[in-house]
Amino acid sequence: MNTISLCLIAKNEEEVIGRCIESVIDIIDEIIVVDTGSTDNTIEIAEKYGAKVYNFTWIDDFAAARNYSFSKASKEYIFWLDADDILIPEDKEKLKELKDSLDSTVDAVSMNYVLAVDENNNPVSSLRRNRVVKRKNNFSWIGKVHEYLEVYGNVISSDISILHQKNKPYTDRNLRIYEGMLKNNDEFSPREQFYYANELFDHGRYDEALDMYRKFVDGKKGWVEDVKSALSKIADCYNYKEDKDMEMKALLEAFEYDMPRPDFCCRIAYRFIEQNKYREAIFWYKAAIDTKPDEDNMALINHAYYTWIPYIQLCVCYANLGDFNTSNYYNEKAAEYIPDHPSVLQNREYLKDKINK
Repeated sequence: MNTISLCLIAKNEEEVIGRCIESVIDIIDEIIVVDTGSTDNTIEIAEKYGAKVYNFTWIDDFAAARNYSFSKASKEYIFWLDADDILIPEDKEKLKELKDSLDSTVDAVSMNYVLAVDENNNPVSSLRRNRVVKRKNNFSWIGKVHEYLEVYGNVISSDISILHQKNKPYTDRNLRIYEGMLKNNDEFSPREQFYYANELFDHGRYDEALDMYRKFVDGKKGWVEDVKSALSKIADCYNYKEDKDMEMKALLEAFEYDMPRPDFCCRIAYRFIEQNKYREAIFWYKAAIDTKPDEDNMALINHAYYTWIPYIQLCVCYANLGDFNTSNYYNEKAAEYIPDHPSVLQNREYLKDKINK
């Protein structure tokens, strides 16, 4: 039977680390917790669950901490989580089945990472990450911030989902790490350029973010999914700066790299709605509907753009054109995803009178 080490890095996670370990404790064979300086009861709670706890002096480098945790694992496979991640019972059972059936030729397994859910527990945003890896391959983490696990060989995709349940407020920690790298004259990889730009954006420093996003995009060395995301953020920056022409230019530039992504289509459509050009908007919302997510892609997926947003907006467009039957059709299509959403209910009430007349 395959054996699995669970590896965690943690600091002041007393509120969540027990919940995380409990969600998988019946399946894993070893718990490795690398503590990076907790001042609460994180260590004591981890030890209560039988974890082997190691102290690691924090050096502003997530990859270093994760690599250290991997170095302490002793089982055949390594499974990593963050302390605020959990597996719901359904996915816990899938993990057990994976463990029992995992072929020795498999080098790594990717899983869904659900970053947020709606009130009905449907995913709002998600991506895929490599979660289970063969220990003897000595796969390494790369990147001081927004680190990634570099794998190769026989990598399979699993339908197991890990739910992220963050309970801490976001801080400027990552921004400070990047600015420390700048101060030290560290050379930024394309990935680091992209994520540094994201930190600048999240802190409202839009002009600086624009400069870094453009440096990343124009360098032409980044992952295509990150390039598209950067162009979306560039559009956001220009939106905040109330420069509609440059916003549209950034959205259209994304089509140079790949087929239209639904979020881009919906944003272009909304620009036409603002101009009362509903037929043009309809074209782009239907393009969004026709685009399906690649489930094996590691890119971030905003599920609303693949599901209810284009439908609810088509309802608006057709209502403004006076075609209330078609408007109602698209409202009910949206209701298949968000049955109790206020917009669906309001539209239904409004359209009922229109259709009856």
